[in-house]
Amino acid sequence: MANTSSAKKAVRKLERRTEKNKARRSRMRTYIRKVEEAITSGDKAAASEALRNAQPEIMRAVTKGVLKLNTASRKVSRLAARVKKIEA
Repeated sequence: MANTSSAKKAVRKLERRTEKNKARRSRMRTYIRKVEEAITSGDKAAASEALRNAQPEIMRAVTKGVLKLNTASRKVSRLAARVKKIEA
């Protein structure tokens, strides 16, 4: 348990940051899920459109500190490869 006032404030800040990061992560995962659903349905146009919408969201998670850049790049790359695969 936090004893000093600064430690108590740090705990409050941590809780707020955790909530925001949860929301950001959830939003990003929703966009990724939309891409994956479009891929499984086999709809080329919907999959590429969903990927176009998901890329900025994934990269926004990087700028907000939810993901590391290489992790986000890997996710985008793998999703793009899967979308390209159904287009072929």
